Amino acid sequence: MLANNVSRQKPCQHCNRRPASAAPDTSTIHYEKSWLYRHCSSLVQGDRQSQKAGQLFSGLLAMNVVFLGSAFLSSMIFNHVAITLADVWILLSILKVLCLCWIIYYLLGTSRQPHAVLHRDSHAGPIWLRGSLLLFGAFSVLLNVFEIGYSVVHIQCKSQVQLVFPSIEILYISTQTLFLWHHSKDCIQVQHNLTRCGLMLTIATNLLLWLLAVTNDSVHKEIESQLRDVEQRLAGKAPFSRTISCTCPNTTACSIFQKGYILLYPFNTEYCLICCSMLYVMWKNVGRRISHHHASHIKHKFKLQGVVFGPLLGVTAVIVGICVFMMYQIQATGSAPNYQIFVMYYSYYVVLLPLMSVAAVIGTIIHALEKRDLDTLKNPTRSLDVILLMGAALGQIGMSYFSIVAIVATDPRDLLNSLILSYSVLLIFQHITQNVFIIDGLHRQPFPPLSKEELKEEWNHEAHNQRRVSVLELGQEIRRVSLSYIHTYSHLSWKRKALREIAFFLVLCNIILWIMPTFGAHPVFENGLEKSFYGYSTWFVIVNFGLPLGVFYRMHSVGGLLELYISA
Repeated sequence: MLANNVSRQKPCQHCNRRPASAAPDTSTIHYEKSWLYRHCSSLVQGDRQSQKAGQLFSGLLAMNVVFLGSAFLSSMIFNHVAITLADVWILLSILKVLCLCWIIYYLLGTSRQPHAVLHRDSHAGPIWLRGSLLLFGAFSVLLNVFEIGYSVVHIQCKSQVQLVFPSIEILYISTQTLFLWHHSKDCIQVQHNLTRCGLMLTIATNLLLWLLAVTNDSVHKEIESQLRDVEQRLAGKAPFSRTISCTCPNTTACSIFQKGYILLYPFNTEYCLICCSMLYVMWKNVGRRISHHHASHIKHKFKLQGVVFGPLLGVTAVIVGICVFMMYQIQATGSAPNYQIFVMYYSYYVVLLPLMSVAAVIGTIIHALEKRDLDTLKNPTRSLDVILLMGAALGQIGMSYFSIVAIVATDPRDLLNSLILSYSVLLIFQHITQNVFIIDGLHRQPFPPLSKEELKEEWNHEAHNQRRVSVLELGQEIRRVSLSYIHTYSHLSWKRKALREIAFFLVLCNIILWIMPTFGAHPVFENGLEKSFYGYSTWFVIVNFGLPLGVFYRMHSVGGLLELYISA
């Protein structure tokens, strides 16, 4: 118990009490906290200082690793003789081995110590993010398998490092995925500094792997050179390429390895971005103690009741998008996509993006009308969500501006160029409006859950009756359930109805816009306009920088929109 000691500026040496009749002189009295409070307060302050020092040191470690790796990558790009791709692979292999050692130590040592994990962050590592981690990790492993197969086919002109590097990559991806799947929610309470340094080293390694994937177009150039040689042979001309010894033999396996590598290449960059975001949340949660108020928040459950128009419009957009995607893929796998398929692809976007923008603007206006209080609780996951939404949007926005400059400088009056120009402008506006809608909704207090006992009993009664329904009573049961659905839907205010409809529609739209570029539809690289304007290598770097960020943005937007839908 905290005690208050009362003292004067000139204390009496012979008496410890003030006369009862004497009035206290407030100008000469000050209050001191007890020794226990002062000692505990110094401990808390020291703990905060050590936490800041640990974060600073681990951050400096990651910064130096990233700068070292970036220097290697820059030297490889601008000076192929002094620093080669094999040298960069050796550096990254050393970093991955160090990360593997720390991850194994964390799994077998740190996390199993007594009182190591007293709290788990319920906001960190949601199931959709861990599912995406598992999906992209599996495709990244498959990508390295294709790379090994491609190197084996060209074993006569490939170095041994090109076989070792993908093998270490497979082990690294598998171990890191297992680690993040089980421990992404941990708030570790022991070995703070070692854990922070290990997490930051792993983040830096993933960033360097992402930078290498963005800038390394050696295999793509090699495949394109081989295809150009084949075309020249068919035309009766002498091949221009100097890499004749590395020409892919006319086998089915070689063709499969080539197409599989190109198709799966964006998955690896996406995987690195997901890992960086999850590892950063773990780093912020090291030593964090979650209060009872923060841990015992109301958890809303996902329910489809109360939405009609959003799913209807969203499913329509998904079905049309799948049809466009399949037609584009058929054209792309058979031969080079023709003019009409590009027109159809961009026309779909030009129709869908304005609908999404209008829905996001209406949702933002509803947020302003409902006047809900802001959620001011400290939440590292939500803060990271906002940063990732803003940062990931820069990928597609940057690519759109590059496309706008290329089109305006060439021929904006052509039909396809006009569609690409409209697509680029609408994409920028859609990203901005959707970000405002999601971020505004994430920072507001959720609606109180619908806990009406009458509705609950009614739905339980209906579920019990549906098990014993006969064929003759089927129509009556369907009508009764429909009336109950309408009754539940009518209890929502019009603002909550509109927010749920808008959020569900945007969820489905972002899902189809995530599927199309993820699984092979890359018209920004295949239409040839920007590639001929900026050059192959420059546009390759721009696309491999912006496209994974765009895919990550769609995936992360789905998570934020689902949270808005559930909270409404």
